[in-house]
Amino acid sequence: MTILIITHSQDNESISSVMAAIEARGEKAFRFDTDKFPTQTRLDISYSNGSRNIIIANEQQKLNLKEVSSVWYRRIAIGAKIPYSMNKQLRQASIQESRTTIAGMIASIEAFHLDKVVNIRLAENKQLQLQVAEEIGLKIPRTLITNNPETVKQFAQECQQDIVTKMLSSFAIYDNFGQEKVVFTNPVTSEDINNLDGLNLCPMTFQEKIPKALELRTIIVGKNLFTAAVDSQAVHKARYDWRREGLALINTWQPHNLPKYVEQKLLKLMAYFQLNYGAVDIILTPDNEYIFLEVNPVGEFFWLEHSPGLPISQSIAELLVSCSHNLKSLFSESQFIVG
Repeated sequence: MTILIITHSQDNESISSVMAAIEARGEKAFRFDTDKFPTQTRLDISYSNGSRNIIIANEQQKLNLKEVSSVWYRRIAIGAKIPYSMNKQLRQASIQESRTTIAGMIASIEAFHLDKVVNIRLAENKQLQLQVAEEIGLKIPRTLITNNPETVKQFAQECQQDIVTKMLSSFAIYDNFGQEKVVFTNPVTSEDINNLDGLNLCPMTFQEKIPKALELRTIIVGKNLFTAAVDSQAVHKARYDWRREGLALINTWQPHNLPKYVEQKLLKLMAYFQLNYGAVDIILTPDNEYIFLEVNPVGEFFWLEHSPGLPISQSIAELLVSCSHNLKSLFSESQFIVG
């Protein structure tokens, strides 16, 4: 049997690390770079006389999806290599048709999914995350999402520690030279408060500024939790968002032991969204309070394997392999189709 990894050709070293860990356990891994579809990777899907065959073929190998025992859904970049010289409308139609084809392919795989796309999409709703996190007892920042300048002004008066702003959706803006400009979490100044007319064009998220002793990232793989901490306040430009100086801080992450009650609540959050994997961002305050910010259902972890050396790839591989074995047993004993 084979473990299918859905990603793209520019993904980071986490892919090769997990593949190596899978192969070390005696299993096969097949990498499907979605940016190479439909231009370089071939996909044949056939339904005939009650039978179904789905075959992926790239330059090196071929895979019949009947052989897939587990799926790791990492990244997707469908149509990225379709030439921009195409008519704009036709190119967009090609991307949409390719995206729909791949979505159907993924949904049809009878195997363990890390994680099911429908669960990932639900969990990406950060408003719902905050609501559920608070309901299960995690502490969250006071939050306002609005397109109303007057509400922001009132919110700023109520927050004693000042406020910050962020976006609910992850996106980047590209300048005239093609340079990526990521939208980070930023402080809201008094000048900003008096210049909010643009909110009528785009709602924004505002949160109370939480004092930081440390910033934490917890990677959850099944029932295993791996937590590391970084002193983001040690670097001036990282005070509001450590990602702004991620390279400067990359070797300063240290292992951190979350209290059991926090771990249990995080697992409850994962259970609500039916996720087996998540990357959770948390603030530890000087008063030793843990403040939940968000969970990314396909969040990054690769640098934490170097510093502080957390065995995350090994844990992902173990989950994919062990669940594939369990499903093989299940399929052999039952006539029901398990999605």
